[in-house]
Amino acid sequence: MLALLGFLMIAVFMYLIMTKRLSALIALMVIPVIFALIGGFGGEIGKMMLDGVKSVAPTGIMIMFAILFFGVMIDAGLFDPVVEKIVRIVKGDPLKVAMGTACLILFVSLDGDGTTAYMITVSAMLPLYKRVGMNPLILAGIAVLGSGVMNLLPWGGPTARAMSALGVGVSELYVPVIPAQIGGVLVVLFVAFHYGRKERKRLGVIQISQDAIDEVAAGEMAAASATVEEDESIKRPKLIWVNFALTIALLVSLVVGVLPTPVLFMVAFAIAIMINYPHMDQQKERISTYAGNVLSVVSLIFAAGIFTGILTGTEMVDAMANSLIAIIPEELGPYFAVITAIASAPFTFFMSNDAFYFGVLPVLAETAATYGLDPVEIGRASLLGLPVHLLSPLVPSTYLLVGMAGVEFGDLQKMMLKWASLATIVMTIVAVLTGVISIG
Repeated sequence: MLALLGFLMIAVFMYLIMTKRLSALIALMVIPVIFALIGGFGGEIGKMMLDGVKSVAPTGIMIMFAILFFGVMIDAGLFDPVVEKIVRIVKGDPLKVAMGTACLILFVSLDGDGTTAYMITVSAMLPLYKRVGMNPLILAGIAVLGSGVMNLLPWGGPTARAMSALGVGVSELYVPVIPAQIGGVLVVLFVAFHYGRKERKRLGVIQISQDAIDEVAAGEMAAASATVEEDESIKRPKLIWVNFALTIALLVSLVVGVLPTPVLFMVAFAIAIMINYPHMDQQKERISTYAGNVLSVVSLIFAAGIFTGILTGTEMVDAMANSLIAIIPEELGPYFAVITAIASAPFTFFMSNDAFYFGVLPVLAETAATYGLDPVEIGRASLLGLPVHLLSPLVPSTYLLVGMAGVEFGDLQKMMLKWASLATIVMTIVAVLTGVISIG
């Protein structure tokens, strides 16, 4: 009975958010309460909900201050010199243009916001593609693949959802996956090299004067700034190396685990905003600029705490896991993490991140636990299909990408699905070889 109730709850949740009858925020809070009442857990709902919210509180704090920190870095102009330098280096060589596109999207995706990364990358590189005569579909393809690989960052969305659903931290879930993510980065660079070389054979190297390059760089920088609504008065070019050092120190500390991740981002944000915007009025203005993004993401994390709290507290997830065990051949049990890694690609392609990470992942993790697998392994495995996810028609930011690049969504899928699948396979192989997910 509990298993049936649990599967029905997830099905209703997924149906409502995928048909847009309810937002994920509302569905995460309302649907589990209704099903808990149906299951006769009315007297225990309050405690379950509170326990769930407490379990995701560290993740919510980390996400909040990560958005604030990277918001300050973007506003202060940390990425601007990289954009300009790449434009000047690539000149008229299609191979360099493609490789420069890959480097740019990988770097600007560090803030975890795919929309901003697309805006900066396409605004900076599209005029150069047109001048050289390159196919803008290559620009869109490299951008979506690079963003998909970088989407594994814990402040990027899916990883935060997985941490919330499983009640684990960055050091347990994300840090061990970094080698696999590096494998994905190498695939992005390989794909850029492949298409850049093809375009070089087709077009040759276009001779562009240095004056023209300077003009293009200046124009593209202005276009990129305008696209993301940046005001030159908030740029801090004199502090570029200070901001770079602070960002590197934060990322190193994150990997090493100097302090708990939420604390690291809180301290880093406080230092960043004091250095770049020392006056209180400036600080208030910057924080208010990021408020909408912070609220939309963090509120979702806390709402997810209610969903997972009730799913766990009612023991629905245990019952669902037991029912799955009954239909999965026993010999496949030890390979459950690898199966999850491969299956996460179609799962996240055909359903939203919210539906997969909050609805399906807890059941997969509980099922894997019965085979002696640590649920955190299933969480790591669930992230490896993300390069494919961004090619899904359910991802709004991809529509922005194809619109800015002037290409068709179907053409982008046709061109990049095989490469996105390759990235997932490579990351899975690296994850197995490094022991991040177990096999056999």
